[in-house]
Amino acid sequence: MLSTGLPKGAVPKLERPGPLRERVYEALLELITTRALRPGQHLVESELAGHLGVSRQPVREALQRLNTDGWVDLRPAQGAFVHEPTEEEADQLLTVRTLLEAEAARLAAANAGSAGIAELAELCATGERAVRDDDVEAAVSTNAAFHAKVMALAGNAVLAELAAQVERRVRWYYTPVARQRGEQSWTEHRELIAAITDRDEERATSVMRAHTEHTRRTYHERARETA
Repeated sequence: MLSTGLPKGAVPKLERPGPLRERVYEALLELITTRALRPGQHLVESELAGHLGVSRQPVREALQRLNTDGWVDLRPAQGAFVHEPTEEEADQLLTVRTLLEAEAARLAAANAGSAGIAELAELCATGERAVRDDDVEAAVSTNAAFHAKVMALAGNAVLAELAAQVERRVRWYYTPVARQRGEQSWTEHRELIAAITDRDEERATSVMRAHTEHTRRTYHERARETA
């Protein structure tokens, strides 16, 4: 483990193109959303700069932006800490996610072609393998890809833009319950694919709403258990 508590191999390599402060921001945000940097963890500028191979200035700028965006808390005389979401924050976000994704499922059932449905099935198979292999990171990333594909198949650019605004926070909340959701999550995905294949808009909406609500309830149950 590194001194900031980052697992070996967790620190992303910074791509050269683009402003350095933007690349540092994206790298830190990825570490937060994947929970390599845990809620409540103290973020030391010098250590983060060393891990990322940059000076402290872009790290400081990134932390200030992450504070503005609600990912980091800057505490006077204490420093920066990864934000610890309250149950109310999680509930509000996951409730909005249910509304967006249920509508996306309905539109996908109305608009999806055979190629798109085949891509959903392929992602589902990948997710099921990740669960069997107990690969939480792969399960989380594949889950995000599956939901993004449903959103793409919906064919509504405004809906997709709104969903993109909450996608990273959804991943943040989903990661700690991914193992608990396990096979059941992918069984629900299979049910959704069947509804989309049958062009059953009502059933697709219902399946997606129940699916996202299961995740919301599981998150709250885990939060209470660990409180």
